[in-house]
Amino acid sequence: MPFDVKSQLRRFLAEDIGRGDITSSLLGKKTVRARIVPRKGGVVAGVRIARTVFELRGCRVRTLERDGAEVRRGQPIMVVSGDARRVLACERTALNLLSRMSGIATQTRKLAGRIPDKTRLYATRKTAPGLRYFDKMAVEIGGGHRHRMRLDEMVMIKDNHIAVEGSLASLIRKAKRRHRRFEVEVESAADAVLAAMEGAPVIMLDNFSPSQVRKTVRALKKQKLRDGVVLEASGGISSGNISEFGRTGVDAISVGSITSSVSGMDMSLEV
Repeated sequence: MPFDVKSQLRRFLAEDIGRGDITSSLLGKKTVRARIVPRKGGVVAGVRIARTVFELRGCRVRTLERDGAEVRRGQPIMVVSGDARRVLACERTALNLLSRMSGIATQTRKLAGRIPDKTRLYATRKTAPGLRYFDKMAVEIGGGHRHRMRLDEMVMIKDNHIAVEGSLASLIRKAKRRHRRFEVEVESAADAVLAAMEGAPVIMLDNFSPSQVRKTVRALKKQKLRDGVVLEASGGISSGNISEFGRTGVDAISVGSITSSVSGMDMSLEV
């Protein structure tokens, strides 16, 4: 995806700083050294992003841990040095991104560890505007996959598209004429079989229970259609039931809460 990370980080800084950090302006010109430490353990993500935030304001950064490393509470992640006013002007923007991305990566690794290695874990487009690139990067750092970033990347036929068109089969046929790869969301085993018969390469089983997923897998196998499609389970999947979904035989699981309901890893900058 065409994306200018530095321009976005400059916007984040401008949003936080406004016309200037009036509190730090009370300080004299002094060079300081600070370290960033987590207040609880987890998977750290966003190290490169946080480093860039500080560097955009002329600070020097030494990273002590890489993205994807598992850290414990109080373990230093990076050391920042430079003019005190510049360091403090970057503090909240850098910590917000680092905290959110580390929380996403930690949750992703936890969920990915509860499903078979052959089953891919995906995030969704349930992200806060402006943060999708960073959220999806954190998912990958945690061991998951991005799915589509934007609407122009892949056709995904969902319930509202079907409601407008009035026919699932009609939309699949239109998609096949224009696109080699696309995905279809279905809400019943019968629709999953129909989608596979019409040639949908990827089928999302939306809000199916694990038993309904297994029933659908059996129905596709009975029609000798299972090997021709990628099956994805989505909707209502959490840390409490993801293991059961992983045993149903699907190829992929998407979990919106990875990015929509993330609990950040609390971070602190200590001068």
